Amino acid sequence: MAVGGQDRAVWYTGRMSEPMIATAVLRIQTSLRLLAVGLFVAALPLFLISTNVRLIVNWPRLYSNGFDKYDIPSRTGIERPELILAGEQIRDYFNNDDELIDIRIVVGGILRSLYNSREILHMKDVKGLVQGVYTLQLLSGLYVAAFVMAGLALAWRTFPRQLVRYLAYGGGLTVGLVALAGAATTVDFEEVFNAFHVVSFSNDLWQLDPSRDYLIAMFPESFFFDATMWIAGLTITQAVALTVPRALLRWGPGRLSAHRGVLTAGSAATAS
Repeated sequence: MAVGGQDRAVWYTGRMSEPMIATAVLRIQTSLRLLAVGLFVAALPLFLISTNVRLIVNWPRLYSNGFDKYDIPSRTGIERPELILAGEQIRDYFNNDDELIDIRIVVGGILRSLYNSREILHMKDVKGLVQGVYTLQLLSGLYVAAFVMAGLALAWRTFPRQLVRYLAYGGGLTVGLVALAGAATTVDFEEVFNAFHVVSFSNDLWQLDPSRDYLIAMFPESFFFDATMWIAGLTITQAVALTVPRALLRWGPGRLSAHRGVLTAGSAATAS
């Protein structure tokens, strides 16, 4: 009799564990879903910023405009066409497999290697940083694409509306981050610029002298301020664009008409 009672107790306990297991599975699924969404929202600003950094770093007009705006030919004694050629070689270096850079242009009528050993080693560090940005762009872009494809595959009817909301979250986060960084940059760009170098590089090779080092003479601090503003402007524009679909869904013509109808009905009821 006791054995039978124990069997019934085990059977009863097993029956009671099924809802508990189901609840645990549901909690795990919910946690994983929230984690996936959170990573997607976080990946969006990383993807946008890294994409725009890559775009601006490789934009020829940034270099030519900077050379003209800051009168680099007069400051360096290098003719403008040679500066343009140097800019092309720098962009090529960021995208090739060369370990060390060798900028060869005509200076004072002589074809020569432009940068000294300290500048060359610093550019090696810069290339590592730039290619790190490329990697960040690739990884964040792959996650964004995988998230969207997985969502459409698993719930193609309901996911698009959810995706609109997630894109708006990511766009809002991006605007907030860029605005915060932009505020600090516009208040004291020199301080932020120096802090960036201290954090990004493990040496002092970035501390160059414009009177003897062509690298800093060609690219003064103001050049990097302009590049930063371009990156910030592009990123904020794209981030705001991500919030537009949700705004249209919430405040589109149909919603506005319905809202006006409710207000009109309310006003009529009040008047009566």
